[in-house]
Amino acid sequence: MVELPAELRAGLVTAVEGVPGQRLAQSVGRLIEAYRSGRPPTAPIMASGLDVAAYAAYRMPATFAAVRSALGQVVESFPGFDPRTHLDVGGGTGAATWAAAETYPGLTGVTVLDQVAGALDVGRKLAGLAPWPALRAAAWQHWSADTEDDLPAADLVTVSYVLGELAPEARDRLLERAARAARLLVVVEPGTPAGHERVLEARSALIKYDFTVVAPCPHQHDCPLAGTRDWCHFAARVNRSAIHRRLKQGELGHEDEKFSFVAAATEATGDRPGGRVLRHPAFRKGMVTLQLCRPEEVAPRIVSKREGPLYRAARDAAWGDAWPPAGTSA
Repeated sequence: MVELPAELRAGLVTAVEGVPGQRLAQSVGRLIEAYRSGRPPTAPIMASGLDVAAYAAYRMPATFAAVRSALGQVVESFPGFDPRTHLDVGGGTGAATWAAAETYPGLTGVTVLDQVAGALDVGRKLAGLAPWPALRAAAWQHWSADTEDDLPAADLVTVSYVLGELAPEARDRLLERAARAARLLVVVEPGTPAGHERVLEARSALIKYDFTVVAPCPHQHDCPLAGTRDWCHFAARVNRSAIHRRLKQGELGHEDEKFSFVAAATEATGDRPGGRVLRHPAFRKGMVTLQLCRPEEVAPRIVSKREGPLYRAARDAAWGDAWPPAGTSA
């Protein structure tokens, strides 16, 4: 379970105070329809202050959870990375900046770029509540993917849920500029076949730019799922607030955000894990089946009770974990 920072949770409630629930729900419905269409928009999806408030309340928790989970894998695979600056490209109301600040509290400079002025305003107000000085002092700057200007250099650059809003040519240009700006670049997209395809394109581009893949892949080779009906994605569970449940018309107290991502760095990152668990483990009496991505293939690994410590580790393994655990071999 990924917990939303208490300050952000409270800020999101304040952001929608006074707005009739029906109007918020209508705006959320329109936003969901626009995002799920899969078509690059011809104009900003958030077209009004109401849209921005609705977007913040219904999307920030899930985006925070996805980016926070992705960065958790980065920390495991690249423990020596200690960024001081963070650039969030197309960051909207700043969910990724909250995730980055929680993951790397030593950040000293944060910049958010977005084309929607209202989103930047709401993000700035929310960030003023954050417990991290760098986020409270973040720079919120108007930016458009159409510009040809270079992006500001930063140790950590995040591009989350942005590529799907761009035409292919614009995606390529953005990735090239983001790669020039970053020491570590993290691209997050929805955990759908289409989102996975965009992540694969980003991964290929970053390898072409001489980046080293940090996570989730345990290798630098072609993705073994490319061209199949399967796709690489993960799930981040986040608690829903009362307003979040109402906006999503959900009864459960949580939701699972499915996402695909790639993180790559300009420098060597140390030892990669031998594999990555790509699905929830399957349990039978005396055995655990792990679906693993390894350098040579994606295939199941059956761990039996006879394997002792490895079996106990497999029983504790979760979707997205590195495998085998540190200090063991499989």
